[in-house]
Amino acid sequence: MSQFQSQVNVMPAPAVAGDFASANPRASVLNGPGDPVAGAAGVAVGLFAWLQPNGYDQMSGEIDGYSLANNFGPGVPTGFVHREQQALITAFLQGNSQLVPQGLQVTLHQAGDFWVKHTGASAVTIGMKAYANNATGAISFAATGSPTAGGTSTASTIALNNGSASTIAVNSVTGSIAGTTLTVSAVGTGALAPGEVISGTNVAVGTTIVAQLTGTTGSTGTYQVSISQTVTSTTITTPGYATMTVGGTVTGYFAAAQTVTGGTTAAGTTILSQISGTAGVAGTYAVTNSQTVTSASLTASGGLLTIGGTVTGAYALNDLLTGSGVNAGTYITALLTGTGGAGTYLLNQGQTMTSQAIGVNANTETKWYAMSVGAAGELIKMSSWPIG
Repeated sequence: MSQFQSQVNVMPAPAVAGDFASANPRASVLNGPGDPVAGAAGVAVGLFAWLQPNGYDQMSGEIDGYSLANNFGPGVPTGFVHREQQALITAFLQGNSQLVPQGLQVTLHQAGDFWVKHTGASAVTIGMKAYANNATGAISFAATGSPTAGGTSTASTIALNNGSASTIAVNSVTGSIAGTTLTVSAVGTGALAPGEVISGTNVAVGTTIVAQLTGTTGSTGTYQVSISQTVTSTTITTPGYATMTVGGTVTGYFAAAQTVTGGTTAAGTTILSQISGTAGVAGTYAVTNSQTVTSASLTASGGLLTIGGTVTGAYALNDLLTGSGVNAGTYITALLTGTGGAGTYLLNQGQTMTSQAIGVNANTETKWYAMSVGAAGELIKMSSWPIG
């Protein structure tokens, strides 16, 4: 059996990553009842973690800013995952586990003393700052103001997400429902998309489009709906939703969760999904707020980073951008054609920058300090309390 002890060390290990390193005061991150819980990938202990904003409160059903925990995220981490958690051994013949599975509650600490594994390449001295890898939550130590460089490039650009002649139209179609199948016979304005709530004479309250079954995307054809019912042919609308058509001169990249502004667009309008067209560019998009906006220059939040020129290292999700004139706090939110090297990436904020050198930091400095010495790969005492 691979889990049986196979060696005996001269000195026992001082701890396991994630253990408390002292009995000093410690503080957990304040959150709502029953929250946070591990995200889709689970949460590994002994690492930093980030809490996802605007999540769903598992107990009260209210919107909670701290519902899902992950070992990845932008900026400084929310807290540290210590070892007294609800980890489960789920893999066949696995003898131990450091993973809290998806959906189980997680406790994050924002203060205290812990043992952690140093993943950096250099030796650690007392007083060094702890750095969080934004892609994995792994911890390394270095001098203050010394984040690890990720990718570098010599000729890269940033563009705003903009369509020069775009419109928003309310969704109105003619259709009937038999069971859970909506049949759309004609489209007045807009286009339908999964996730939208529909309304109309005799349509059950809360009926939602689940998926399109047949026909032209967003147009005539059949759709699966969430509630079984019988509705004769009637006008069906999607209150709270509309269709944005991006056209004209298009720059950047439009994607779900971006906020749309421009013209008479209602405040807080966000993109739900793309319905048709070229991915991220010209085409139709489902947006929130039922409204009509005539041809206008519509801009989506975020920006498009195009990496080019001589590229070294790697660009990763949540990496912070560096470069002359780059807006502070700009980081990568999604990988498009770029998967670490040359290509395109989505950013959390937009600006216009012509060809220049743009790089990224692979980790973020935290408030935590090293309280013991050690080499690469060794366990280090980490504390939130500075010396002196």
